This record gives sequence, structure tokens and C-alpha cells, in this order.
Amino acid sequence: MSSAQTRSEHVFDATTAGFESDVIQASLQTPILVDLWAEWCGPCKTLGPILEKLAGEFNGAFRLAKIDVEAEQQLAAMFGVRSIPTVILIKDGQMADGFAGALPEGQIREFLARNGIEAAEGGEVADDVDAPAETPEDAINRIQQAIAAEPERPELKLDLALALMRAGHVGPAQAELDALPANLATDARAVRLRSQLELARALAGAPSLAELRQRVQSDDNDWEARDLLGVRLLIEGDAAAGLDQFLDILKRQRDWQDGQAKKRLLAAFATIDDAALVGAYRRKMASLLF
Repeated sequence: MSSAQTRSEHVFDATTAGFESDVIQASLQTPILVDLWAEWCGPCKTLGPILEKLAGEFNGAFRLAKIDVEAEQQLAAMFGVRSIPTVILIKDGQMADGFAGALPEGQIREFLARNGIEAAEGGEVADDVDAPAETPEDAINRIQQAIAAEPERPELKLDLALALMRAGHVGPAQAELDALPANLATDARAVRLRSQLELARALAGAPSLAELRQRVQSDDNDWEARDLLGVRLLIEGDAAAGLDQFLDILKRQRDWQDGQAKKRLLAAFATIDDAALVGAYRRKMASLLF
């Protein structure tokens, strides 16, 4: 029997006693966004109302489960929460994605969209739906101000590293990533960022997409051109075509550059949001390796 307290049609308080039925089982039908928060947490008071507003606006496309980490310490431990606010997306009974810190509304919308969650008809219309999206430079400034105000929150440094990468500042993003404390260096977002930086560095001084295509066309065994072509295709949005280049190298010249094609594939898998695409290419890679 459910022990959750309903705050509204789409928002409820999750408890340890009802977690299996109210969150895990319920996510088989509807995605559940879990908001881990505490009364004393200032950023939680910023993030919470945004999440609740979006839950109403999305009108059942997802439900918001609020977990007070002080009252539900067992759940907080289960999720391995290191800082709050932390948000976890549960889909089909599994943890699918998440983020830490009080992201702005625009980035939360992007997070939902990336995970295939779209507003259902009949939702509440957001007052600022036409407000301009936050630019990467605006995000950097906002996070730097937050760090100045709360320097004791190391998770903000990870937020800054991610914002710097979105703005194309590869060097500064790498510096912030390298300076993270050990407990954040293994955060899923940090691991993803590390892979993104690895791919971005490969293109430093690299030829254009057209030139790389021409080189591969002229010499089918130009592994360097094929490798860089794969990276450029991946970063420019044609993930499948980029992965195909790495697979071709793996198939025909597996040991080139100490097995770089395999390393490229693994780095790419960590940055691609399309789980079906990643799964398909993981199987293709495995068929070549084993």
C-alpha cells in the first residue's frame, strides 16, 4: 500500500516504505523525477519550485517525487547522494539520468527533452515560456557568482566545467575538471565531460570535414584521416556516421595507434544520449573484438 503524501496531482513525497511501489513500479508506466532535497538547503529552495512548476506544465508526462534527505536517510544513502539538490530520473524501473545542483529552467527543459519527456496537452502554461534561453556565457557567469557566494560547494565547480565545455572553452573546462575533489571526479557528469574533452582535443588543428572526406576518398587506408573524420562527424552531430568510421578502423586495422579506434568508440558511447544507438554500436564493437 502506498505511503506517499500527494502534494498535487503530479507531485508527491516519496518515503522508504512506499518507494518500491510509488517510484520503481510506477516508473514502468510514467517517468519519475526524484528531487532529493532538505529544508536547510538554499539551492533546493530555488530548484524545487521550478521542478514543481514543470511537473504541472508537463501534465503527467512525468511525476515528481520529493525526498527529504533528512527524513529519508536510507533513500539518500541508496542513491549515494553526495550533495543536494540532486535529481534522478527513474524510467522503466531504472535510474536513467540525473544532475546535481540548481540548474536553471532552460537546462532542466533540455534535460527532460534529452530523455524523451515532452509536455502533455492540457498542462499549465508557463508564464515565461517565451523567455530567451540562457546562453552558455550567461550560465558561466551565473555559476561563477554562485561559487563566489558559496565557495564551500565543490559541486558548483563541476557545473562550471560543464558550462565552460558547452561554451567551447576546452582548456578552462579541462582545468576545472582536473581540480575537482576525488568524490566528484567519478560523478557520471564528470566522466561524460572527460570523454567530451578527449574528443574535442583530438580536433585541435584538425582539417575541415570536407578535407578529411577527400583524404579518405583518395586513400581508403588513411587511418588518421578516417579517425579525425569520425571525431568531427560525431561532434558535428552525425553520431552514427562517426561511429562507423571508428568501426571501420577497428575491423581493418585494430591495432592502429595502440587500439585507438576502440578508445574512440568508448569515449563516444559516454557522450551520446541515444541509448538505442549506443546499444547497437556496442554490439557491433563486441562482434569485432570477441
